[in-house]
Amino acid sequence: MSLNSVALAYLVAAVLFILALKGLSSPVSARRGNLFGMVGMAIAVLTTLTLTSNWIYISLAIVLGGAAGAIVAKRIEMTSMPELVAAMHSLVGLAAVLIAMSAYYNPYAYGIVKYLGAELHLSNRIELFIGTFIGAITFTGSIVAFGKLSGRMGSKPLRFTGQHWVNLALGIVMIGFGIAFSMSPSWTPFLIMTAIALVLGVLLIMPIGGADMPVVVSMLNSYSGWAAAGIGFTLNNNMLIIAGSLVGSSGAILSYIMCKAMNRAFLNVILGGFGGGEGAVAEDSGVQKTYRSGSAEDAAFMMGNADSVIIVPGYGLAVARAQHAINEMSKMLTEKGIKVRYAIHPVAGRMPGHMNVLLAEAEVPYDQVVEMDEINNEFADTDVVLVIGANDVVNPAAKTDPNSPIYGMPILEAHKARTILVVKRSMAAGYAGLDNDLFYLDKTMMVFGDAKKVVEDVIKALGH
Repeated sequence: MSLNSVALAYLVAAVLFILALKGLSSPVSARRGNLFGMVGMAIAVLTTLTLTSNWIYISLAIVLGGAAGAIVAKRIEMTSMPELVAAMHSLVGLAAVLIAMSAYYNPYAYGIVKYLGAELHLSNRIELFIGTFIGAITFTGSIVAFGKLSGRMGSKPLRFTGQHWVNLALGIVMIGFGIAFSMSPSWTPFLIMTAIALVLGVLLIMPIGGADMPVVVSMLNSYSGWAAAGIGFTLNNNMLIIAGSLVGSSGAILSYIMCKAMNRAFLNVILGGFGGGEGAVAEDSGVQKTYRSGSAEDAAFMMGNADSVIIVPGYGLAVARAQHAINEMSKMLTEKGIKVRYAIHPVAGRMPGHMNVLLAEAEVPYDQVVEMDEINNEFADTDVVLVIGANDVVNPAAKTDPNSPIYGMPILEAHKARTILVVKRSMAAGYAGLDNDLFYLDKTMMVFGDAKKVVEDVIKALGH
């Protein structure tokens, strides 16, 4: 392909990527957005392949990578999506580091020297430095995030005395070696800078608690985009620059929105919990609390005699794969003339949009799914709220207890409803490790059991 044809193809792909982001902003247009993104990526990849003649290794990599991706996509559960996303981010970061190292080792192979003369230009060395350290931090940071989200590591923040000063010192030293590499390129400062960045990725994410992990996943998504954009400059690939910038900027915006939704300071989180944003840590007060429990039949009676029902889905619903059952129950209630809606917290399910995707998979009508800011004012006028598999996002301590680690975090105000039904396996604390005062209110009834089994029993009772 001619250079003009390549530029035109990349422009078309870039427009499709932008349309993909636009489409993904709403469940109604999400499928179309995904289609735009896939077509755009296909155009970008095929166009890039026309720029090389080394088909053997590229074809082998495509086959191996495609096979691995297909196997993972087929086997992955919806509940494992947050850690899968973190794992994918780690691969993007690793790719950025490896490409930077190979580009420095053999700039002729990447066409860099052809445009810039006999050796790497200063601007290229700076680009390599930036792309490498962002990619290295993304790689190891994403591995830690994967470990926390998958349960392979504890979700509590891990800290040591003077941790932030150590991070600051390592950051300064890393930048120093990066500057040294930029001024006089050699492998020694480059490798030392890369090693420090790998360590920083671990130290920045380890002190962030489980309650803040959704923000971390979004933040690492942003990092991976900026790493890709940096390498795009090095490789003179405009498509990589555009795609990386779109991922980086959209991830940063989403991280900021999520920080507001969780009452976390954006800079505190990205600096590894500096000065706050600790994540929740449970404290046992030793006070014995009483709660009221009931059966699925009791829950069916209450909802069947209500005028309005709001369902608050959470991670437990995803684990139990109860989305199809809850939609069937909703249809039965709607047929009885009961107004049914779903209240979605921005981080329900441990990842942005997790619950929206889950409910869309079960073909829940989009007009029944309402975001937190739109539905919070309606809880007080609602007869019954069904909290199914959710915990921290409905904890009233965020509103009432200044000593709570989640105090100030916006929540779904389920505690204002006339009657509250909570489906849980047990009285165990949620992911953030906090007890929930909602469970002990006089108007709350606990229904213990697997979410899917409980909902199926409710459906049977409603049908009688």
